[in-house]
Formats: sequence, C-alpha cells, structure tokens
Amino acid sequence: MNRSFASRVRRDGAVCALLAAVLAPPAWAQSSSTLEESAQPASHTHFGLLRMRDLTPFGFLRLDMRPAHAVSAPPGSWGAEVELGYQNTWALSPNVEQYLKSLPGRRRLGPNEIQAIRDLPGEAYLVDLELGLVDVAFHRQLTNHWGVYAVLSGVVYSGGFLDATVESFHSTFGQGSFGRPAVNRNDVNVILDLKRTQAYQPELPDGGLLDPTFGVRYTAVAGPAPWNLVIEGAVKVPFDGARPFLSTGHVDFGVQVTLQRFLQRHAAYASLSGVYTESGDFVPSQRTQVVPTLILGYEYKLSDRTNLIAQTYVSRSVLNRDDTDLGELLKAKY
Repeated sequence: MNRSFASRVRRDGAVCALLAAVLAPPAWAQSSSTLEESAQPASHTHFGLLRMRDLTPFGFLRLDMRPAHAVSAPPGSWGAEVELGYQNTWALSPNVEQYLKSLPGRRRLGPNEIQAIRDLPGEAYLVDLELGLVDVAFHRQLTNHWGVYAVLSGVVYSGGFLDATVESFHSTFGQGSFGRPAVNRNDVNVILDLKRTQAYQPELPDGGLLDPTFGVRYTAVAGPAPWNLVIEGAVKVPFDGARPFLSTGHVDFGVQVTLQRFLQRHAAYASLSGVYTESGDFVPSQRTQVVPTLILGYEYKLSDRTNLIAQTYVSRSVLNRDDTDLGELLKAKY
C-alpha cells in the first residue's frame, strides 16, 4: 500500500502492481576482465533502486528523477528498460469524506452531489481514478564513466477494477471506508474546489504520451566496487504544448546524486535530487520552484536471478499556500 500525498488516512492510494525489467543485450553485462579485477563476484551483482516514480496526482506530470540503477556497462553498449506501474487513487478532503459518509448506498456522482460538494464550507476535493504507466528507457554508455538515456512514457486513465479489492483490504484490517461506499465502484471522479482551482468532473483523456525525458549520467567508478557515486542530470521536454492530464507544457530540469554501497549480497543506496519545475497538472500554476526528493533503499541478492529491494521515498509537496490552505495537500509525500 502507498499512502498518497501524506500519511493522513482519509487520502488513500494503492500501488497494485509494479514490474521493472531490464531487457538488454549481452553488452550490458559486465565483461569478464572487469569482474576478475573486482573483489565483488558476478553472482553478487546488483541492479540498484527500483526505478519507479511518483504516481500520485498533484505533481504527477512534473519531472520526477528516477532512482539510479547500479548496472555497469562497457563503453559503446546499449540497454533497454521497461517499467509498468499501476495505481488506484482515492484522495479526498475531510469535508468531502464526511459528506459521502452521510449518503445511503452507492451512486454515480451527478449534478446534485457535485453542487452539494461545492456548497461545503472551505476547500474540497475528490480524486477517484486508476492510472497505468508505461516507461520505456534507452541507455547508451559513451565511455567508462559517461552515459546518456531517454525515457518515453505513456499513461492510461480509467475507473479501473481495483475498488472492490481495496475496500475489502480496508475492511479486513479495520482501516475504515473513507467514504468509498457512497460512490459507484470503478468510476472516474475528479472534483477540485480549491483556492485557485475549480474543476468538476473534467473530461480526462483515455490515455496518451507524456513528455519525454532526456538525461546524462556520470559514474565515479567504472565497474563493480564497494562504493560508487552516480550523478545524473535530466530534462523533461514538452513536444506538443500543454495537454490536460498529459503535459504541463513546461520544461523541467533535474539533478540527482546517488551514493551506492555494496557488500557481497547486500547493497545500500541513498539518493538526493532536486527538480526545477513549473507545476500545472491537476492544479494549474505559473509558479516555478525546486522540489527536493530523498530516496533510501536496500537490496539483497537472493539468488543469481532474484534480488529483493526495499526503498522509501519522500518529496516535498508541489503545492503551497497560494494553491490551497488544506494541510494534507501541503505536507510532504511519502
């Protein structure tokens, strides 16, 4: 389970599936000469942090630096990588949750319910949807230390199929309903009545291409070693201007520094990044800012074919007091 935005229970998002696969030609593998010179045997090679990104709304369309991998490649080699992410999002303000809990039975939210939410005192929001993300990354190792990459991404928005599963999970572990039983399952609902944003059931695209990301990577140590430092820079480039729920229409820049520590079957990672962005997705904004993100992770080489990875992500909210006064939207995302 992934708590969207912050840790308050009334905002719930569940990442139901994440598949990360490295599909690479033999050139991506470490050469035998490199391995012979290393104290770390081939059976203890690591992949690095899961290269998943933030899938929660209110910042989804900005550049989010993907965690650095730990694969060593000889100069001139190519690599390809595919990540699939899927998330069920149910995020709402306390007053909307209270209103939904007062309704008997399920319903499709119509004009009467939307007007009732608009009439609630203070700001109000509800984001109820599922999204699937596909990232395809291409890597080119230029020298022992320098490489470049490009990431092409596509997203699909829908009502999905996980609402019943999530509700059952909450019921089993006594986490409460969060107002879900008042709304038809597997519907799409986006209602925003915030300080600077009003949107009531806008027409979301079924899906489309997101802005591509281009990056450069510098690795301090060219090959397996007990310690390594990876520095990356990336830019997200809009190719067709601003597109609702697909592109902010702005260029974002990011820098990331990752410290990697390897010890036989174990590995530890610490990554710090900063992204210069002009947010403008679910909450339109013309304000530029730098969004920092910290990721800590641990990896264990279970077998020659299986690695176990655990990591935690924390990032500052892209919203501020000009956008909303709701505390849960201003807190950091975990």
